Amino acid sequence: MRILFIADLVGESAIDLVLDLLPRIKRQFEIDFVIANAENADKGKGITVQQVQRLKENGVDCLTSGNHIWEPRKREVLSKFQGYLLRPLNYPPGNLGRGSAVFDAPNGIRVAVINLQGRSFMFPLDCPFRLGEEEIRRLRRQTPIIIVDFHAEATAEKQALAWYFDGRVSAVIGTHTHVQTADERILPNGTAYITDAGMTGPFDSVIGMDTQKAIQRFIMQSHVYYAIARENIRFNGVVVEIDAGTGKARSIFRLNFNKIEFSHESRNP
Repeated sequence: MRILFIADLVGESAIDLVLDLLPRIKRQFEIDFVIANAENADKGKGITVQQVQRLKENGVDCLTSGNHIWEPRKREVLSKFQGYLLRPLNYPPGNLGRGSAVFDAPNGIRVAVINLQGRSFMFPLDCPFRLGEEEIRRLRRQTPIIIVDFHAEATAEKQALAWYFDGRVSAVIGTHTHVQTADERILPNGTAYITDAGMTGPFDSVIGMDTQKAIQRFIMQSHVYYAIARENIRFNGVVVEIDAGTGKARSIFRLNFNKIEFSHESRNP
C-alpha cells in the first residue's frame, strides 16, 4: 500500500501543478491513496468550495488542514465537505468539521486519517497526545493503517508525538512550516516520520508569500498584508509504503521537483 502525502498547498498555482502532475505521479510511484494539506490553498488562508471540488474530482482522496482553515469567509467549506476536508481534531467541541475519517481507497483497503495541531508557539488547544491516543484506539478497530497530519510549529513537539505514537500509527507527517526537512525515517516500531513535508507552491518566496511584503512585515513591525508569490512553483510531499496487514511502514521518501524536472528525470528512488 503506497500513500502520497502532498505538502501544504499554497495558492491556486499549487493546485494547478498538482492536478497537472498527479496522474503521472500516481502511475510512476504506484500510489494507492492521496492526501493533501490544503489550509493555504486560497491566497494563503483557507480553501474555497470550488478548490475542494477540483481536488476531490481529480484524484485527491482526503484533504487535511490546520490553523488557517478558520478563515471566516470560507468556514462553510468544513460543513459542506465534512469527512473529506479535515480540521485539527483537538479544537474545542462545537467547531465545524471533523478531525478524523476512514476512507475506502480505490484498491479496497481502508485508510484512516487524523489531523492534529500542536500547541508550542500556537493556540492553547486540547492535548494532541491525549486526544490523538483516544482517536487511534477507536480507529484501530476499523483499520491498522492510520496516517497522522501533525500541523505544528516546534520540531521537538512533532518528534515527541511521533515517538509517542510509534507502532500505533503508520505515519506521522509534520506540516505547517512550509520547509521540507531531510529527516524522514522509520521509527523502531514501524511508524514513518518526517518533521515537515514542505510546501507545494511558489518557492521564490518567504514560505509562499511575496518576498517584499514579507520583508516589510518584519522591518516595519506593523500589519502588512501578505500576497502570494508567483515564481518557481514546486511540488513537495512524501510517499509512504505500508504493510496493509499490519499497518507498519516499510519505507518513506521525499518528493521535491517542479514540472520540468519531473517531466525529464526519473524520480523513482
